[in-house]
Amino acid sequence: MKILVLPGDGIGPEITGATLQVLKAADAALSCRLEFENREIGLASLRKEGTTLPKPVLERIPKIDGVLLGPVSHHDYPPRAQGGLNPSGELRRRFELYANIRPCRSRAGLTLLRKPMDLVIVRENTEGFYADRNMFEGSGEFAPDPDLALSLRKVSAKGSRRIANTAFELARRRRRKVTAVHKANVLKLTDGLFLREVRKVAGEYPDVELDELIVDATAALLIRSPERFDVIVTTNMFGDILSDEASELSGSLGLGGSINLGEEICVAQAQHGSAPDIAGQNRANPTSLILSAAMLLAWRGRKDRDAELERAAVLIEKAVDHVLAEPTLRTADLGGTASTQDFAEAVSRAIRPIHAGMAGPSTPLRAST
Repeated sequence: MKILVLPGDGIGPEITGATLQVLKAADAALSCRLEFENREIGLASLRKEGTTLPKPVLERIPKIDGVLLGPVSHHDYPPRAQGGLNPSGELRRRFELYANIRPCRSRAGLTLLRKPMDLVIVRENTEGFYADRNMFEGSGEFAPDPDLALSLRKVSAKGSRRIANTAFELARRRRRKVTAVHKANVLKLTDGLFLREVRKVAGEYPDVELDELIVDATAALLIRSPERFDVIVTTNMFGDILSDEASELSGSLGLGGSINLGEEICVAQAQHGSAPDIAGQNRANPTSLILSAAMLLAWRGRKDRDAELERAAVLIEKAVDHVLAEPTLRTADLGGTASTQDFAEAVSRAIRPIHAGMAGPSTPLRAST
């Protein structure tokens, strides 16, 4: 498996380096034949090439097996006309990475919840209120005069149908329940269309339960009754907000893995930002990107029917859980004293003994997604 590595800005290079260390440890244990190709994006490529997303990077992505994308400081970029493209949004738009998959699982000693959480949020990634990616040309947000600003919400039958399919397929590998989150009592046309398509897809999955819930109630029930959720499917902005909430409730935004999926392309990306205030200090928590990389391996493994890649994903998840269970091995944001490098080394060390104790090839193993 060939992985294109785009370290990004701020803490991106540090947590990307930590993630590569863990991937190499898993590769050494399972012989997955991982290969890595590094390219610069963000502020580094802006200085050298005049753009935050060079054309050779865009040309390479469809030819590679997966992409590992570090966080970017897009708020610090110049205007688009001066080379300041947001790599995250641009990749989602150009390659139709329509599904953002974000698992959230509570861990003892870290969660804020009284009841266990083990869910996945499947967020539509190319439409909705996100003005930087919901139009073919131009922006979905505009100002007719200095005192009036307008934003368009785009919801299509195609977009709703394909994100619903992704959610129901995922639910079949989990506990067979999908909750469609909406605001159709107010956004009657757009969320009405979204629900119409979700219900159609639900008819093709009689073995999966469909629940429908208004976004306000969902935000409350994630706190009160997180155990009721398995797979949540929703539109872009609702999914963005709810997944951040769920990650924080389960322990920290820094603990949530995330992938962006299209039909043939997968980009693994941390849920959090580039944290430039701690860049270069060896303090950043690399867990989110490590778990995102594990999700990338699991996706590729399922796609190529490569059991070793799927086993590597499970192995990395188990190693992360093992390290997080020891408070002294956690990074400072989780109340521990470990540095970025300390954490990566601890996870890497845990991989081989965990691998030795894992089930044999004949026993089914499942990553969280």
